[in-house]
Amino acid sequence: MSFPSVRMRRLRRSEPLRRMTRETRVSRDDLVYPLFVVEGSGVRESVASMPGVFRHSVDTLVHEAKEVRDLGIPAVILFGIPADKDARGSGADDPGGIIQRAVEAVKGAEPELCVVTDVCLCEYTDHGHCGLVEGETVANDASVERLAATALSHARAGADVVAPSDMMDGRVAAIRRVLDADGFEEIPILSYAAKFSSAYYGPFRDAAESAPAFGDRRAYQVDPPNAREALREMRLDLDEGADMLMVKPALPYLDVLTRARAEFDVPLAAYQVSGEYAMLHAAAERGWLDGERAMAEALVAIKRAGADLILTYAAKDVAASL
Repeated sequence: MSFPSVRMRRLRRSEPLRRMTRETRVSRDDLVYPLFVVEGSGVRESVASMPGVFRHSVDTLVHEAKEVRDLGIPAVILFGIPADKDARGSGADDPGGIIQRAVEAVKGAEPELCVVTDVCLCEYTDHGHCGLVEGETVANDASVERLAATALSHARAGADVVAPSDMMDGRVAAIRRVLDADGFEEIPILSYAAKFSSAYYGPFRDAAESAPAFGDRRAYQVDPPNAREALREMRLDLDEGADMLMVKPALPYLDVLTRARAEFDVPLAAYQVSGEYAMLHAAAERGWLDGERAMAEALVAIKRAGADLILTYAAKDVAASL
């Protein structure tokens, strides 16, 4: 009996053939590089739980932004860490605050680099929650007002995109209203629409000094077993005026990303979060896997699942290798 005429291995036998027939590619244009900015001068402080990731003062952040632009990465997302925190997160919408000054400096030095800002209160509150607290409950509507004011301050500082990550109900509509009313109707909103209450955020909370002082965020972030609920969150944010949607974390929620790709005809982002990044580095440091190949495989899986944009701390390394 003759062997079947179809031999799948024919197109796998050499690297040129594999490259020619590759279905999914990650390019520099897919990447968004997260950056942490702190007060001070000359600061470039490594994050212990995230190898290769640093906290920058505004002056060193500008140098980092130039490196990012030179590598062909189109965008960064900024997270600000103020020197002082209070219950209202007053630094979040301060025109002279850390993130506002960072945006102005980066856009002044690298005007072609797209600057996205994370809109949340967790880095600015002394209790570490993403909104205002009444007793031990996060108050949704009062928090939305603060978040809208924060987004507006970012736009006034020169941000190209604002990205609310707090998971308060109605915050996209509120942000859209204040942006439009102040003449920023062309500033897009990238909504962290499907942000799950995940164990993978730990290293980020170290870097951003944003761990909750009490309780956790399960009352406002999506419960990990709930895919249909996550899709409903995404649909609501689109109805409120979101221009782009995000799934966070990425790898544990590729099914949600794929379902969102099938349902929504808008740009989709996925955030390869700090825990995803850190665990690959930890395994590579122990010699348990090839770190570069594992990272590339993880990012292509995110792209294959439907992401148009990938937020990853590996952006610089990946861009340099492409």
